[in-house]
Amino acid sequence: MTRLLFVHGAGGEDDDEPMAEEFGALLGATVDMPRIPSDDMSVEAWAGPIRRSLEARPDVVIAHSFGATVLLHVLASLRVPAATLLAMPDWSAAGWDVHQYEWPTVPPEVSLTLHHCRDDDVVPFAHLALASARLPGARVVEHQRGGHQFEGALGEVAASLHV
Repeated sequence: MTRLLFVHGAGGEDDDEPMAEEFGALLGATVDMPRIPSDDMSVEAWAGPIRRSLEARPDVVIAHSFGATVLLHVLASLRVPAATLLAMPDWSAAGWDVHQYEWPTVPPEVSLTLHHCRDDDVVPFAHLALASARLPGARVVEHQRGGHQFEGALGEVAASLHV
């Protein structure tokens, strides 16, 4: 059976669970979604549970919002073949300008796909262009609708995955 690692966003341990479950159903996968509380928003506090989950070598890795940010930090040192990043914020001066979350360089052998919905009211759609400029090898997929939680668009995201 396919194993899916789903990394939720900040404060999303409950809000993102339906998304993780739907991906599991769409992919016929068992889901590992480590619940990372938002009481410590440091990269390292989040990176530990993500690293432990990646050690199990999941077949599919999907990360949402802040979870996608931290996944990029982890991928700088712990390689996986591919990852799908949903509604990922840009933390550079051009984005939200929070230096501690700016992503490190991700090795080019990691295949990344960036998904973002035009009607996202949490992470502005403009962050997708900023991310694609900083991750030039990434595949970029725009969705017209779905908001921050990709409502109605999860099937499109799942269909784009190479499982």
